[in-house]
Amino acid sequence: MRIGVIGGGQLGRMLGLAGIPLGLHFRFLEPSAACPAAACGEVIPTAYDDPDGLERFVQGLSVATYEFESVPASSAQWLASRIPLEPSPRALEIAQDRIAEKTAFRALGIPVARFAAVGTVAEVTDAAKSIGAPCVLKTRRLGYDGKGQRVIRGGSSGDLAPQIAAAWEELGRVPCILEELVEFTAEVSMIAVRGRGAGHTRSSAYYALTENVHRDGILWRSTAPAPCDPSGELDRMARAHVSALMESLDYHGVIGVEFFVTRAGLLANEMAPRVHNSGHWTIDGALTSQFENHLRAISGLPLGPTAARGACAMINLVGRTPLPSEILGVPGARLHLYGKPPRKGRKVGHVTLCAEDQAQLALVLRALEERVAWE
Repeated sequence: MRIGVIGGGQLGRMLGLAGIPLGLHFRFLEPSAACPAAACGEVIPTAYDDPDGLERFVQGLSVATYEFESVPASSAQWLASRIPLEPSPRALEIAQDRIAEKTAFRALGIPVARFAAVGTVAEVTDAAKSIGAPCVLKTRRLGYDGKGQRVIRGGSSGDLAPQIAAAWEELGRVPCILEELVEFTAEVSMIAVRGRGAGHTRSSAYYALTENVHRDGILWRSTAPAPCDPSGELDRMARAHVSALMESLDYHGVIGVEFFVTRAGLLANEMAPRVHNSGHWTIDGALTSQFENHLRAISGLPLGPTAARGACAMINLVGRTPLPSEILGVPGARLHLYGKPPRKGRKVGHVTLCAEDQAQLALVLRALEERVAWE
């Protein structure tokens, strides 16, 4: 079976690494021939919306998927008319637009922060009066790792106009969403998977709720099971929300949904219709990784077990590629490099750790964090 992947970054690379032992073959649609995924299969080096490239890409594929959300809608629709494309273009469209995303959550009874669609600076001003400050102005499309957003905090004078005007200009005067700034005690994510086949292969499975820590808007560390949820109640709530979302979209594949933990419970922040950075711990820390289960799901194969191998963690390597000896000297550390040139703010790899319990994991994490640079 040949799997097509739109995008050739590190997520595509890890999909390939998970699928090769299963006898799967891969083709990647990616503008750069020297992409991380090139080590795992054929690359069609062309733009994502190039008709000739799409025609070459689709030939002989059994199913296609994607490793990032910014796939042109026209390309997704064209592919879906030719071969199975999983997850569906509908899930992709919702994830690409923060208003559609929040609206879909709310329609399913999944709690979200107050928000408003805004298309002019006057609409931002009116929405800010209703929502109140502090609030966050975000572009409706694109933007990741903290990009494409500005916090409007107000001030002693109570005059938001200067901050609103500056934020609107800095974001390029494009359609945006204004959200209340949520007071949260932790950020968590639920990684889940739903099968594509009939009968038992159409089942769903869930990984342990993961607690995430960010630096400069970029994910720094993920820990599972989430230390902030000793009772498991947040895990149960997140599973129920994600289950409703997958059912409503007739979703196939892995999905990641991020939540804020507040005093009132969970608030959904955003969804990713793909394998997710906060699920990288599953490569070494779960019985079946998110990458293998995504491939199983979209190929119609039975899903693998998702139980964690004890307490697990992942740390992103950002900006600098470390010497392997710097990392592998930490007991239990597993190094995953992406083959990407180092650059400030770029994820160049990650490290996973597993331990018997959270106390032991915390000790090893401290030793690892002392050796990991952030640039």
